[in-house]
This record gives sequence, structure tokens and C-alpha cells, in this order.
Amino acid sequence: ELVRRQGLTGGVDAGINWGLGSMFDYKGPMLWMAQFFHDATTPSEKLLAAIDGVIEGVRKDAARGKTNWRVTTTWQGQTRSRGQVEGFGMGGEQVPRRFSIDIDEPCELGGGNAFANPQEYLIAALNACMTVGYVAQCAIRGITLTQLAIETAGEIDLRGFLGIDPTVPPGYESLRSTVRLKGDGTEAQFAEIHAAVMATSPNVY
Repeated sequence: ELVRRQGLTGGVDAGINWGLGSMFDYKGPMLWMAQFFHDATTPSEKLLAAIDGVIEGVRKDAARGKTNWRVTTTWQGQTRSRGQVEGFGMGGEQVPRRFSIDIDEPCELGGGNAFANPQEYLIAALNACMTVGYVAQCAIRGITLTQLAIETAGEIDLRGFLGIDPTVPPGYESLRSTVRLKGDGTEAQFAEIHAAVMATSPNVY
């Protein structure tokens, strides 16, 4: 609404319960936050009025707040596949959004090693979700973040995937993440930020 129809901002970033606990805990205290970048010629009052209009529209008609997401994956030969994003639905309307995600397997697993494999995309998505959380948590505390790196690793025993041993899990039993942060925050602040990210990240959840 604010981007496509009214052209008031280039994007909208928002979160729920940043710093207050789980974003899925609707019984406790709740905090909604949003940030916008807009042209200086657009009065803030006009932007806020438009936001209030969107919120009121969802409040009156819950269907306008419903979103749906989908990816269609097609086989591309051997172990290659391509995930195609055509758009997403919001409030009963389709929003065009085209992206392609190519996936393969390493040669050692029968693939051609042309692209990252599903496990690497899975871990990358987890890391990306946490990255957004750390950036947001620093921003709302006024902390300047100068460096952020997240390394996540886990083991999969192929005996489970290949059906050799039914007692072996086919996937991860655990994942380990190492987060390296640098900025002008204190050790205590970064510990608080880390706890908030772990509590609110949808992919960690």
C-alpha cells in the first residue's frame, strides 16, 4: 500500500516484541516497531496518516492482513532444481516478485556442484534471518554495528538419508552457531541483543 500504491516510501521493515521476548507470545507485553525511508519532501505527518489508514483497514477487515507465500520448484536434470518465486499474496491481492533459486548437490553426492545444496541454503536462510535480527536490535538501541558474521554448522549422517539404518535420524539433530559482533555497544548490551534475537527470530523458532 505505502510502496506500490501511494509511493510514499521505498520499503517497510517491521518487527514485533523486539527486546521484549518471543514474537509469538501474544499474552505478554507487545511492542510493534517499523522503520521507513522516504523522500524529505514527503511530510512525516502524511506518511503517518497513511500508516494509520493501513492499520485501520486491517483492523476493520482482518482479511487485508492475511499474507501467503509460495515457491514452485522444478527439476532441472540430475540433482539440479530451480525454485521460482512469482510473488506473494497480501489482503487478497497478488504482488509480483520474481526470483530464481538454483540448487544442486556436490559431486560427492551425485550432483554437478553447480550451485549450493539444500542444506547450505537452509543454513544460509537461518543465518540471514538472525542477521536481520541483530541489525534491528542494534538499531533500536542506538548501537552502531561495524561487523557481523554468523557461522552455523551441523552434521547429517547419510545412513539415515540413504535408508541404511532406520535408527539414524535423516537430518540434523542440532545446529551450532558462532556469532561475531563488533560495534560501539557494551558486552552487556550485546548479550542482551543476542538473547533478544534468539527469542524473536522466526527461523530460530
